[in-house]
Amino acid sequence: MRKLKINFSFSLLLAVILVCACQSQPRNVKTVDEWPAIYPDYIDVTIPVDIAPLDFSMADDSVTRMDVLVMGNQGGELHVLGDFADFDVDNWHQLLQQNKGGQLTVTVIAEKDGEWIQYRDFNIHVSTDSLGDWGITYRRIAPGYEMYGHMGIYQRSLTSFDEITLIDNGEKHSMCINCHTANHADPEQYVFHVRGENGATMIRQQNKTVALAAVNQTLGGTMVYPYWHPAGRYCAFSTNKTSQMFHTSGKKLVEVYDASSDVFVYDTQTRQMIGDSLIMKKYWAENCPSFSPDGKWLYFTTAKRQVYPTDFDKERYSLCRVAFDEATGELGEHVDTLISAYQTGKSISWPKPSYDGRYIIYSKADYGYFTIWHPEADIWLMDLETGNSRPLEEVNSQRAESFPVWSSNGKWFLFTSRRDDGLYSRIYLSSMSEDGKATKPFMLPQHDPKRYYQLSLYSFNTPGFTRQPVKTDAKTMEQIIKSTERQATEMVNR
Repeated sequence: MRKLKINFSFSLLLAVILVCACQSQPRNVKTVDEWPAIYPDYIDVTIPVDIAPLDFSMADDSVTRMDVLVMGNQGGELHVLGDFADFDVDNWHQLLQQNKGGQLTVTVIAEKDGEWIQYRDFNIHVSTDSLGDWGITYRRIAPGYEMYGHMGIYQRSLTSFDEITLIDNGEKHSMCINCHTANHADPEQYVFHVRGENGATMIRQQNKTVALAAVNQTLGGTMVYPYWHPAGRYCAFSTNKTSQMFHTSGKKLVEVYDASSDVFVYDTQTRQMIGDSLIMKKYWAENCPSFSPDGKWLYFTTAKRQVYPTDFDKERYSLCRVAFDEATGELGEHVDTLISAYQTGKSISWPKPSYDGRYIIYSKADYGYFTIWHPEADIWLMDLETGNSRPLEEVNSQRAESFPVWSSNGKWFLFTSRRDDGLYSRIYLSSMSEDGKATKPFMLPQHDPKRYYQLSLYSFNTPGFTRQPVKTDAKTMEQIIKSTERQATEMVNR
């Protein structure tokens, strides 16, 4: 009798499972001729062959289940059924490798109010180009410039969802951490800045971390917005006396401007800050430096200083460059203006040369340079061979785009955008063809992205690529920052 009871119980349990499974499958499916409203929007995007799974949900919160089929035109398929499209990482990468240079066709059937609806199939294009980098680094911060609350710098694998903390302000909530910048995505050569009680400029190279004094009395400010010379000895910085104000109405809630700013070059061997009147003019504000990939030019932006804060919206930055001699650390004799703010009536910020020397990608806004607060800010591309610039309409939106950065192989770039909800900055990626055409951008993949972003209270900013994981230990870095030992620097004017 006991054996019969066990067999009967098992049979009953199996029947229940089968009934539930049948009920969860799509039944009486209604077909509609429209695209599925999915979050994030991955319809018709082009992705690297080694990107993490593009998990997605239906944008409509009343949708209870999804049945998603992904088929490769060169073979292979994935089928998932659940609250969201949750793809297995290994199976996803196998499918992408099998369809390198091809495309994936995605069929979405969603259940809402007990009714199953099948939408129009959409495609995802799989590039033949890999990312060329292991992942990215970024800062996460509350979307208010005045709040240093909980923030940190993190690194994230682009082939998976793994995130690692590089440095976190922990209990020191008044400590602002900013601008992690690597030399051509080199994980062993980078710099970032710390403001507050334990202020310092942290430089990592040759397996050693050095904490520089945050403020140089001669300089009159801190070392921010760095960009490495490709040879690694020099790093360009700006020094800014930054202020902020708040608008009581309109789309722009916060405005950030500099009472003064200059650009200089730091020599890591001599610990000298190399100043020059060409990039440190009295009545001008120089900003956002970057070196050309051959190291022969220093790009920067410059604007005539205004009366602050009343005339903040009249400050418009031009894009300029000056020759740089790696052997001596000296600048050339004159400055070239590549894009004039007087001619365009607009303001340029965050110029980043492509590593092949062909293009400069940058942000453009109506005025100022703190573009994350400017809804009109867009990404632009300048062709250095022709001198022509154009807006990258393929990637721009009606909200703020900022911080464009090239991947180390030059095939991809990322930027931040507030297009998602107008408040939080998210990271988007796009590919760039040899003739300067960009593909539709896609949001940085997350596991269960709707839930991830609904629960997140932080913006992503100052992102960058890294070829390999940064090996810095967060606790060791925290100990260096908390110590009082700082290396002094010397200002040298030439």
